Amino acid sequence: MMDGKLAPCHLYVSIAGEDKIKIFDVNAQTGRLTSIGEVAAKGRPAPMTIDPGQQFIYVGRKDDRQISTYRRNFETGALLLIGTALLENDPDYLTTDRKGRFLLSTYFSAGTVAVHKIGNDGVVQTPPVEWFITAKGAHSIQADPSNRFVFVPHIASNPYCPDAPNIILQFKFNEATGRLTANTPDRVIPDKHLGPRHFCFHPDLDILYCCNQEGNSVTAYRFDTSRGILTAFQTVSTLPDAYKGENGCAEIQIAPSGRFIYVSNRGHNSIAYFSVNARTGRLTIVGYEPTEAVPRAFILDPYGEFLFAAGEASGRLAVYRVNKDTGELTLIETYIVGKSPEWVLFTRPTR
Repeated sequence: MMDGKLAPCHLYVSIAGEDKIKIFDVNAQTGRLTSIGEVAAKGRPAPMTIDPGQQFIYVGRKDDRQISTYRRNFETGALLLIGTALLENDPDYLTTDRKGRFLLSTYFSAGTVAVHKIGNDGVVQTPPVEWFITAKGAHSIQADPSNRFVFVPHIASNPYCPDAPNIILQFKFNEATGRLTANTPDRVIPDKHLGPRHFCFHPDLDILYCCNQEGNSVTAYRFDTSRGILTAFQTVSTLPDAYKGENGCAEIQIAPSGRFIYVSNRGHNSIAYFSVNARTGRLTIVGYEPTEAVPRAFILDPYGEFLFAAGEASGRLAVYRVNKDTGELTLIETYIVGKSPEWVLFTRPTR
């Protein structure tokens, strides 16, 4: 909040192929973007996340094996590099815990997850307080809304990672120390070769939704909030029945209302969207919106009004308006952003 007014909305896109992060101003009424700058980020910047206060942005630089901390200017969106943490391996996913005291990260090739303390100055500290060996293919990590449990999906074996185990690991999380402890049971094993990748929590129901890279599907899990245990109850395809080409799901997002789920299809090159039953949490396919080639990353704004999808192969960013009643996406405009956009991050202050 700036002088009683809302600070501007900003969108950040990591351009892995050009070693930079592009910054856009977002028109909150139309969703249209205005390029307002960029910052150099040597070493193939990819995963990004922001602290709960939206003051600090964390960027994984894969080739340089580093996590950089940037302080964000609320008014202009500009980023100032204030710290860099050296890593043993290249990071694939970053997020903070629910309190913003620790940075959680996964390392796909190394088969590990890490927890770094975040200092009072917002900077990621080294060494990590936790360096937990899991298995090849660790792809994402999040704490549940209570900040007591952590889940880590591992994709299934494929040509790029033949040893990946097709599991979701379940941990207890100590929010005071950042330490992880294997839960009991310590894993969920899908009954098919699905390859769980990324996930999200329903805002009102005790349900977790996970997109499956190899299974081209979404699995809904009941979440036991007292024990931190997942139980699958539905798996639905993200592809039309007639499509027989190659595909791999990448990202999943849920509307703030909890009424719709969105999943990106790399190959079919679409955003599949599902309605969510308000009582049971079961999913029903609504439609498939064509999008940019290889939509590795996309994001909904915090109010569910717009969706921003980056085409890793096309180098463009597509902006859609979201119909809050039907879930339907309507293309507003596409923008050239650069070679290999790998992550999209949206910031907006609370209304």
